[in-house]
This record gives sequence, structure tokens and C-alpha cells, in this order.
Amino acid sequence: MSDLTIGPGTRVTLHFALKLEDGEVVDSTFGGEPATFDVGDGNLLEGFERALFGMAPGTKETLVIKPENGFGQRNPENIQEIPREEFDPGIEMEEGLVLSFADAQNAELPGVVSSFDEEFVFVDFNHPLSGRDIHFEVEIIDIAPVTTH
Repeated sequence: MSDLTIGPGTRVTLHFALKLEDGEVVDSTFGGEPATFDVGDGNLLEGFERALFGMAPGTKETLVIKPENGFGQRNPENIQEIPREEFDPGIEMEEGLVLSFADAQNAELPGVVSSFDEEFVFVDFNHPLSGRDIHFEVEIIDIAPVTTH
């Protein structure tokens, strides 16, 4: 068994679960195939990645990732007031409805209807997990040096 621990220049294979404070599982690889990523490749948010630094194969831990290290704080400016007439009249509005918009680069940007009235629809563009502590349960399966060709 190697002395290699998670840090820059490593490839990590792990099982993980993201859970909310109430235990609701948001995402998990437990019971399926493990995930593999190279530290720094952008597949894992930096705050989650840094929390793994120093861990070795066989480590099982549950970490609490604060909003500032995870999905960010909620920003009230990310809730937009959009005139109702800008929506297709066939859309049946309801709170929690996820709608797709295009951002300035024409990339898909999901928004959630937070409220609406006869004149306006209030759409929340914050990440759904923003402002929340995330319980990050991990089981480190393997660590290897990243090889470049």
C-alpha cells in the first residue's frame, strides 16, 4: 500500500455522498461505481477538494462543507423579477418550477420560480445548494499520481 495522500498531482477514486443538514441525500456514488477525478481538474469544487487533502486510501469520513467553501452564499440579487408577459402563456406557473434561460454567453441557465403574481414572476438563479452546509461523506478507495503523456 502506498503512502500517497490526496493533494496536487494525484488522481483520486472515491465513493461520496452529498447530504443536507436533515440527512437528505442530494447525490451519492455509494451502491454504484465510484468517482475518479484528478485534483485540480475542475470536476470537484475547490472547497470539497481541499477538504480531502491529506487523506489516504481506506479513509472514511463525513465532512461539513460551509457555503463559502461549497456552493456559495445565497445572493438576493440573483432573484430576478420578470414581467409575466415574457413567458409563454401556456406555462402553468407554480413555485418550485424549474425554467431554462440563456445567459450572456448563450449557455443554459436554470432558474426556479420562487413566487409569482398577475404581473411578475420571481425567478431564483442561486444554486439550489447555496447558503447551506453540505455534509460530504467520503470513502477514499485509491490514490495514484497523475501521469502526463
